[in-house]
Amino acid sequence: MSRSRDMLVLLVATLAVTLSGIACTTSEQRMVQSVDSVLTTIVHFPLPDTLIVGTLYSPTSYFLYREEPMGFDYDLVRQLSTDKGIPFRLEVATSLASAVEMLDSGKIHLLAYEVPVTAEYKGHVIPCGKETITNQVLVQPRDKGKLISDVTDLVGRDVYVEKGSKYQHRLINLNDELGGGIKIHAIDRDTLITEDLIAMVSEGDIPLTVVDSDIARLNKTYYNDLDITLEVSFPQRAAWGVSPEIPWLADTINAWSEQAQPSKVRAELLKRYFEMSKQEVNVFNFNFSGGRISRFDPLFKRYAREINWDWRLIAAQGFVESRYDSTQVSWAGAKGIMQIMPSTARAYGVTPDRMTNNDVSISTAVKILKELDKSLASKVPDRNERLKFTVAAYNSGLAHVLDAIALAGKYGLNPRVWDDNVEQAILMKTKPEYYNDPVCRYGYFRGRQTYQYVRSVFDFYNKAKAKIPI
Repeated sequence: MSRSRDMLVLLVATLAVTLSGIACTTSEQRMVQSVDSVLTTIVHFPLPDTLIVGTLYSPTSYFLYREEPMGFDYDLVRQLSTDKGIPFRLEVATSLASAVEMLDSGKIHLLAYEVPVTAEYKGHVIPCGKETITNQVLVQPRDKGKLISDVTDLVGRDVYVEKGSKYQHRLINLNDELGGGIKIHAIDRDTLITEDLIAMVSEGDIPLTVVDSDIARLNKTYYNDLDITLEVSFPQRAAWGVSPEIPWLADTINAWSEQAQPSKVRAELLKRYFEMSKQEVNVFNFNFSGGRISRFDPLFKRYAREINWDWRLIAAQGFVESRYDSTQVSWAGAKGIMQIMPSTARAYGVTPDRMTNNDVSISTAVKILKELDKSLASKVPDRNERLKFTVAAYNSGLAHVLDAIALAGKYGLNPRVWDDNVEQAILMKTKPEYYNDPVCRYGYFRGRQTYQYVRSVFDFYNKAKAKIPI
């Protein structure tokens, strides 16, 4: 890069001298200013034909949901690609260290992941784009007595964190600062990880945990009974990064990120991923009186016959998906009674806006179920057992169910049985050691979501079978 710059300096200097001669100007200072101006234009202009972007699988940066790539950083890169008119190719690293190595070696142009702005990365990464500021925060139940509002009140309290994590180290330091008394419980990550601990606080199984504020904000969209306001660490800056060898790309991204449209999109993405509720529907209070499930029963019956399914099972999915609200739009953009993603609708020849039509939504859902069932037939030959796999794939996308089947086979679970087997394997996809496993092809997934979805659907279905005639 330095040799190329020297050549450009020489070229532009020569051009500047020629032009200055024509203009009868001999001022060295003006020539240097001209060189700098023209060189800046040249260096900033040649963006690559394809931007190679590195990232990591994570609940915030990049993941697949119902076969659609998503994530805060991924969606922001997609906006950058659109605005600059440059296609991008994604390379997924297995760790931040390996991602930085990819940047060092020139395998990627941009690392679209929140890289801490610290001395550790200073010589390897130039921060670019909008910075994010995170703190470690206390996760506590909001509705169980007085909230802890000061770190001194942690003395005498039980706090559960991942063993060996930065959260444990911070609590140890905080405990020393306070003179002792915090009861720190370090949990082996082979058993539980951060997301599990947050869920356990919500469910009342443990009283407190500590996590980064961005992870806390995201998980609060699933558990709105939590409080995450108490900061227990100093703020940490983080940003995207490029190699020191291509500082012009950092300048380009910085200038882009300050523009109105990217700023607006970023605000919308922050709301989508870190504010919009993603809570699951509670099926236990549904009233089956009146001899029917919903006013859509005739549609469920009509289309269920096309795949020889019990219509009450598809009706159960409809309730868990949307509570039969055809105007429902999820945080991910899924629409209608059966909550079908826009890209999926288009794949079945339907414009996304028609998903609010109840007939279209249910008929399209049945087509999706038919294809999923067909795709899973060789993996799960038993038709009745395959129902749960198909329902799971409807929720997560086929890719994550195939990963869970592969993980189940590798780690001693039965890959042809959902309950207590593949459902356990799909939970494993939240842990890096499993979603980076060679048999796992589609990366991170919040497996708890599909685990609970299948249980909710079949709980509703079993109650419906007991109350509603076929």
